[in-house]
Amino acid sequence: MWFKNLLIYRLTQDLPCDAEALETALATKLARPCASQELTTYGFVAPFGKGEDAPLVHVSQDFMLVAARKEERILPGSVVRDAVKEKVEEIEAEQMRKVYKKERDQIKDEIIQAFLPRAFIRRSSTFAAIAPKQGLILVNSASPKRAEDLLSTLREVLGTLPVRPLTVKTAPTAIMTDWVKTQKAADDFFVLDECELRDTHEDGGIVRCKRQDLTGEEIQLHLSTGKVVTQLSLAWQDKLSFMLDDKMVVKRLKFEDLLQDQAEQDGGDEALGQLDASFTLMMLTFGDFLPALVEALGGEEVPQGI
Repeated sequence: MWFKNLLIYRLTQDLPCDAEALETALATKLARPCASQELTTYGFVAPFGKGEDAPLVHVSQDFMLVAARKEERILPGSVVRDAVKEKVEEIEAEQMRKVYKKERDQIKDEIIQAFLPRAFIRRSSTFAAIAPKQGLILVNSASPKRAEDLLSTLREVLGTLPVRPLTVKTAPTAIMTDWVKTQKAADDFFVLDECELRDTHEDGGIVRCKRQDLTGEEIQLHLSTGKVVTQLSLAWQDKLSFMLDDKMVVKRLKFEDLLQDQAEQDGGDEALGQLDASFTLMMLTFGDFLPALVEALGGEEVPQGI
């Protein structure tokens, strides 16, 4: 169980429940299939395993893993538009009158309801790791919307969830620009070969570099004209690599073979053991990596009143 992306949230108070209470709370909103006339459903599933006996909260050492699943019916807009157009043209031809917006919207609603039972079903899952002792919730997503869907549903079943995005004192853009400009990152961090540069003007240019020597003259020239680094590929120690953006979203996380081999050894022959070992090792790695990342970005900023 290796996360591929990372959105970092800070618990502003202690988590209002333990693992057992969390399990009970999640069970009040289980994932379920869409009914014939439903566009979407959202609920919790077991992060590991299947069936009624699989726990909704996976606990390993001091960490908890939860998962939510969204199911939605997909109706292509072009299909709906074509059906509406055909129905409107039919009415206008048969009744010799103009179909106006209010009636057109009603026709659209009727067509959607008629098409829903035959619509394609799409399922997507989002995982979140809770580290109560560190006061963190880590969501395996690069989409703040998907993360907020999970957190708000957690808040719904718990009654409260005192959490906010973790913020830092120095803008990541300023730090990343300095790292590329000076060709030196913070301790244990290493600049790799990919970045995005943006002009600070609203309509300014964007330059994306891949498999590029970021110490080269071409990159330095862009920086000298006022562009800033808004995404940068980095490595930390010999354990992981990732892409950091200007919103402090960690994308394309890749754990090095050394860690994956260790997890494979620790997990034994069972699939569940392998998943548990990788999750535990990942969270222990995050326990060192995240404080180092926050420190490299000037330290954590705590809003007034918290």
